Amino acid sequence: MQELWNKVKSAVKQCLPSHSYQMWIEPLTLKSWTDGSVVLKAPNFFSRKRVAEHYSQLLERASSEVAGWSCHVQIEIGDAPPTVALPPARQLPLPEAGPRFHNGRLLRRDFTFDQFVVGANNDFAYSAALSLAASHRSSQNALFLISRPGMGKSHLAQAVGHHILTQFRAEQVFYTTAEDFTNEMIQAFQADRVPQFKEKYRNGCDVLLLEDVHYLTGKERTQIELAQTLDSFQESGKRIIFSSCCLPSEIPRLNDKLCSRLSNGLISKIDPPNFRTRVRILQKKATARNHQLPADVIDFLASELQDDVRQLESGLAGVTAKSSLLGVPIDISLAENVVATIIRNRKSITIEAIKQLVCRQYRVSTADVVSQSRKKCFLRPRQVAIYLARRYTDAPLETIGRSFSRYHATVMHSIRCIEQGMKADAGLRRQVDLISERLEAGDF
Repeated sequence: MQELWNKVKSAVKQCLPSHSYQMWIEPLTLKSWTDGSVVLKAPNFFSRKRVAEHYSQLLERASSEVAGWSCHVQIEIGDAPPTVALPPARQLPLPEAGPRFHNGRLLRRDFTFDQFVVGANNDFAYSAALSLAASHRSSQNALFLISRPGMGKSHLAQAVGHHILTQFRAEQVFYTTAEDFTNEMIQAFQADRVPQFKEKYRNGCDVLLLEDVHYLTGKERTQIELAQTLDSFQESGKRIIFSSCCLPSEIPRLNDKLCSRLSNGLISKIDPPNFRTRVRILQKKATARNHQLPADVIDFLASELQDDVRQLESGLAGVTAKSSLLGVPIDISLAENVVATIIRNRKSITIEAIKQLVCRQYRVSTADVVSQSRKKCFLRPRQVAIYLARRYTDAPLETIGRSFSRYHATVMHSIRCIEQGMKADAGLRRQVDLISERLEAGDF
């Protein structure tokens, strides 16, 4: 009986995409097979409903061919496996083991050099990262990666970590973010473990992968500690990779010493991928996930989803998931439906869009916001708009300033005022959060 069911599954597998088979047919188990009646068990109600609606005829046809006579397939919900009550686990204390600092975040397994798609937009950054990872000691031991979110700088940074862990097993690689570094330092101060914190990064770390350094803005104590750590790294010839959405000189309220240390290494920008690179990214990710997409669907996704790599991943995941859930083939019609949803949800956020949304929210005109008036009714909307422009766009401070007819220093002052105001004024924080939600939802 089980042998017959295995033959049915093999026949069905030839007729379905691999992801559809794995999701809906593979979990089915055979309960009974008597004459012309085949009873299958599905793991849950939703699975039974989906299989019955979309795959029952295919299962009946395959069962009839295997048995040699007409078969009717019935699908039931399988019994839930019995649960065994376990006593609560108790962690036994280790002798002479005090609290220890961790080595940061885990590296993603797929963020390696082999899985990185090189194109004209990122070839220099790729070469620089690979060179830094491959050279044990060199004069160039620091790399600063700049790009908008979703362009691959995290992939490259973690690829360096993977390569070093493979080729130089004795070296300690720490992967963390500027925010985590700051929080860890604060915890060290609160727990009176500052010497251990300094020891960890200055002597216990050989390679530091530090992401999102633009979040260091205004964190003076963290900046001082990081600058001292970087001095130690430079003296020891250790390797470090930074990532940010802007140049060190464009990060507001960054002290001169740290800015100099961050700018001391090689700086490389990653641009948005062109069409051919987007096609290769989709092909690479589809192969890695065992998805088979028609060439015209890949070309369509690559032509429509131009923002960043994450948007491409969203499109790929959307078409494969929708095909599997609905039991329909992956074609242009399905891809058009998925792309329309993605684009509708990810309208481009520009300085002008932010300016107009803030003006509507505060019921002032854009002319008033960019005017030289310092009336409070115009000043607050202007500062909020500048703050959001910095938060949601990649425009440098000079560009933001020109859009509001303001100098660089005024832009930095406005950002600082809103950051401090949101901490002290719950009303202002709610206003900014409301506008932010509308921006992120594309409601502008």
